Amino acid sequence: METLHDLLIRRHSIRRYTDEPIDPEDVKTILEAALLAPSSKSARPWHFVVVDDRPTLEILAGCKANGTRPISTCSLAVVVCAETERSDMYLEDMSIAAAYMQLQATALGLGACWIQVRNRFTNDGEAAEEIVRSTLGIPDDMVVECIVTLGHPNEERRPVDPAKLLWEKVKINRWTQAD
Repeated sequence: METLHDLLIRRHSIRRYTDEPIDPEDVKTILEAALLAPSSKSARPWHFVVVDDRPTLEILAGCKANGTRPISTCSLAVVVCAETERSDMYLEDMSIAAAYMQLQATALGLGACWIQVRNRFTNDGEAAEEIVRSTLGIPDDMVVECIVTLGHPNEERRPVDPAKLLWEKVKINRWTQAD
């Protein structure tokens, strides 16, 4: 059985996908991972919009100036949004849920990529969040954090080399400058 540590070393953002569909049970497992994510005071402010409609994915791929290519080639995407009134920690809660989805996808042999939406814009200055919200009918009182793309990888990524971890970023008890 693969350990969490092994999974973390193997996980990468996958930006190229085959056109093979994802098994519905795998989709359910990935969404279950998101719903299992912890949230501040168990508020669970997040909501998830699953998109597998190809024309809709193409529209979403135009939501910001760059970095959206994975949306146009993935099997499906999950838009992560939240009710801001449910928790003052909604950004953190959405982020944890999105990370859980990515880890679960990796554990299933699938690829995933976080596409940032909040505070991103098209070349014309239109807010990516507004494009996603209007395309999917997301209420105005919801914040859209990201789109997690999912699919069968069409690229190979080497596992992270633990020898290249930035241990100098770790401080013990107090902040101290490196020698």
